[in-house]
Amino acid sequence: MSAVAERMSLDEDAIVREMDEKMLELVPEFAADAAISAEMSASNRANLHRFLTVARHADSPPPPDVPPEALDIARTVVRRGIELDAIFQAYRSGQQIGWRRWLEYAAIVVGPGPRFAEVLDASLALLFQYVDDVLGRVIAEAQREREAVLGGALARRTETVRLVLDQAPMDQRTVSDRLGYDLSRRHTALVLWADSRAQQGALESAAELLARAAGTRRPLIMVAGASTLWVWMGTDVEPSTADLRSAFAATPADLRAAMGPSERGIEGFRHSHEAAVGVHRLLAGQVDGERFATFAELEVVALAAQDERRAAEFVGATLGPLAVDDANAARLRESLRVFLEEADNAPRAAARLHTHRNTVLQRIARATDLLGHDVGERRLALALALELAHRLGPRVLTRPT
Repeated sequence: MSAVAERMSLDEDAIVREMDEKMLELVPEFAADAAISAEMSASNRANLHRFLTVARHADSPPPPDVPPEALDIARTVVRRGIELDAIFQAYRSGQQIGWRRWLEYAAIVVGPGPRFAEVLDASLALLFQYVDDVLGRVIAEAQREREAVLGGALARRTETVRLVLDQAPMDQRTVSDRLGYDLSRRHTALVLWADSRAQQGALESAAELLARAAGTRRPLIMVAGASTLWVWMGTDVEPSTADLRSAFAATPADLRAAMGPSERGIEGFRHSHEAAVGVHRLLAGQVDGERFATFAELEVVALAAQDERRAAEFVGATLGPLAVDDANAARLRESLRVFLEEADNAPRAAARLHTHRNTVLQRIARATDLLGHDVGERRLALALALELAHRLGPRVLTRPT
């Protein structure tokens, strides 16, 4: 069993991807935005890793402590108003995929015969024990969170915001009174998140810092996940993006922000939020991306990336061999992307890429050969495909053969 677990751990990334895809299919609410999708995936990875650790010591397995990521998604499910049955579906789905993969690796490691049956019998008992123990504790945590949420003003505020975002027919003044936030003003929505497990206090401090930079009072804040906040800042005039970006630079380095456009009224409240969520979906998981991004800067790419499957097909068809997810193709893509942004000016592109002009021209020539046509042909499609590849990375690239 220890040897099977070691073999299975080599394919951990592929197994997590399979679990993620199946759970998004079974529970569409997990695909609502990047925050909850990321928490679901983190829980899958943490549970798989923890089970394989337990299985490596199958002769005397340690207690199956609940990964903190599993508790995070349970609390988020409650805060988002998702039925707890989603947690059951997710765990049973993950259990089925994990067991099917375990059978495959056990057949390789153990081989046919009486010992194979013994290993499967012990493995199945261990898997059910792990999932049942963890699931029981996760559901208990979700119940505790539900009791806390249902008991106070947080529940009323969260439910009111959810109704507004779902376009329920509501009077603007009534909603403003419930939220303690004036919906008649201009609204600039933000998604604040952390690449690591940040304290909510750090995110809330960042939200208040941005509100002060926008020249407004305390912002409206809603917890969207373990390390994600949804924020609205109400102002009389459109805040300065430069001032907000400058203020955000003073926050901890692992915090990031996506900002929607500044729009007025209840419709502006919704639309600015939808735009910020779209930018967050675009940038989530890219630890080397910009820390503060706006919908105005990324609107075209965010719109093109709404359907990732079709975006990946577009990138593959447009870039051909340049769409491969390896270092050489990445270098050519980045050189070509910057070259096009600089209006085919090699010296300016070289300055941005910190390399020599001749090196840029050599890379453009190589990229042109791989594309099979001049970079001036289908320029708009090429530029968009390069930007999608730059922003989404492996999510739209093809795996090396």
